[in-house]
Amino acid sequence: MDAQRAQEISSSTTMANVMYNGSPVYIEHVDQQNGTATIHSLDNPNEKQSVSVTSLQEQ
Repeated sequence: MDAQRAQEISSSTTMANVMYNGSPVYIEHVDQQNGTATIHSLDNPNEKQSVSVTSLQEQ
């Protein structure tokens, strides 16, 4: 995924199916300059991590 699409998903009111390492995640914030996104697993919303947007896959 690219940073622009990740930003669109993050800003959308509709929940998109986004995967990170085979697990469904929610995109909280996108840093387009650095190409990173702050995400959390749908199973564990308290465990946030910053990952490269290229490692995210839209289903």
